[in-house]
Amino acid sequence: MEDARGVLKRVFGYDGFRPGQGEIVGAILAGRDVLAVMPTGAGKSLCYQVPALMLPGVTLVVSPLISLMQDQVRALMAVGVRAAYLNSSLTDSQKALMLRRAAEGQYKIIYVAPERLQMPGFIRFARQQAVSMVTVDEAHCISQWGRDFRPSYMLVRDFVDQLPSRPVVAAFTATATDRVRQDIADQLRLRDPFRLVTGFDRPNLRFETRQLDPDDKHGALLRLLTEAGEDDPAIVYCSTVRQVTMTVDALQRAGFAARPYHGQMDAADRRRYQEEFLYDRVQVMVATNAFGMGIDKPNVRMVVHYNMPRDLESYYQEAGRAGRDGAPARCVLLYAASDVGLARFFIEKEEEDGPLPPEQRHAAAEAARARLEQMTYYATTRRCLRGELLRYFGEQAPVRCGNCSNCLSPWAEGTRRKVQVKAASRAIAPGDEQLLAALYELRRELSRKEKLPAFMVLSDAAAREVCARRPRTMDELLAIEGIGEGRARRYGRAILREVERFG
Repeated sequence: MEDARGVLKRVFGYDGFRPGQGEIVGAILAGRDVLAVMPTGAGKSLCYQVPALMLPGVTLVVSPLISLMQDQVRALMAVGVRAAYLNSSLTDSQKALMLRRAAEGQYKIIYVAPERLQMPGFIRFARQQAVSMVTVDEAHCISQWGRDFRPSYMLVRDFVDQLPSRPVVAAFTATATDRVRQDIADQLRLRDPFRLVTGFDRPNLRFETRQLDPDDKHGALLRLLTEAGEDDPAIVYCSTVRQVTMTVDALQRAGFAARPYHGQMDAADRRRYQEEFLYDRVQVMVATNAFGMGIDKPNVRMVVHYNMPRDLESYYQEAGRAGRDGAPARCVLLYAASDVGLARFFIEKEEEDGPLPPEQRHAAAEAARARLEQMTYYATTRRCLRGELLRYFGEQAPVRCGNCSNCLSPWAEGTRRKVQVKAASRAIAPGDEQLLAALYELRRELSRKEKLPAFMVLSDAAAREVCARRPRTMDELLAIEGIGEGRARRYGRAILREVERFG
């Protein structure tokens, strides 16, 4: 029988697991529940996708966002994995067709919104099938001590209790303090789970804070995006819809290919703008925190927070959408004292008329105010920024990291350093530029044709390795990290033609 490393290589094209992945996969295959905290970009998805392909039955993945499910399913189908999703974006007839195909055993992995777990038809399906694993993604949503509590996540434990035999339950999140981790385990009723916190440090990310007057933020943002270069994707987070609109208008007037994203937009527009960003058609997404959870775009080179978030959990998860490919990236917080007042206003509004019962609203507001105080300290401290983040999540940290705005200076107003994000890990040898440009154009064409984000066709790292190794045969192409059998079968011949064309 093929082992986990064999599945990893054959299907996903990777020679080995990253730190923590192999241990989690082994625990799941041994029948243990799992609670894993892995920072954005650490490869959480593979931790459940690999065992899902090896276990006898179907794996259900509880996920909070439609866009996340759709992107994950498209990525799996691109490498030849049978997968589907069930959420409110489907019509009734599409839901019925999906459940019928699932009952016939056509899918190995099914993504489902938590609200759908109590659909009579879905419960009927799940009770009649062999459900080998229930994976809970963004598991912090089940904790009232987290910053993103969603009551619908409480349905997960009741759903599992209704199954004829209890499957493995695996919970994953990118950011969770000790208290939130214990609450996740309690709320999901995990049984002696294998616990793993792989570490929150992401050495490739440079953390920066800039204390500014509100009127100076726009100029600072323009300088940052100009430094980044027109080929480097960026995300700009704003606290309000009004700020998103104003910022997009200003960036477009300045010549940047920028698009908005917020909860008040039409769903079709949100999806279209998100796809333009994923397909590398626009450089900058300006968004509220409605954008990003589960967004799998590995080559974001910069994340700018135009306004200070309400807590360090939110900040670290949003900033962590930069540099998921492991190459250097920047995470910049533009702080003004007025940001604190805006955050307090939102907390008080939720305390007055939020969806929870009054006593829970008050407790949640008190916890939110405490988190805001810690966020404000981070934005204004002169201590090592990486150290402050790591200590907040309960990890040891050096006094100085050497890769944040507080460690790199003297930290003085008016000092501008253009950060060279095109470091050695992204450099290519002289003479390879033409082939790399041709591969990028090829993946743009294929992504448009197949309606897939460009990186799902060929990642930046894989394209650079193709340039370095110049594969001539399909076997040589399969040796490239990130190119498995599915991608090679669909895109291999086109890639090899480009290599041959440029000698």
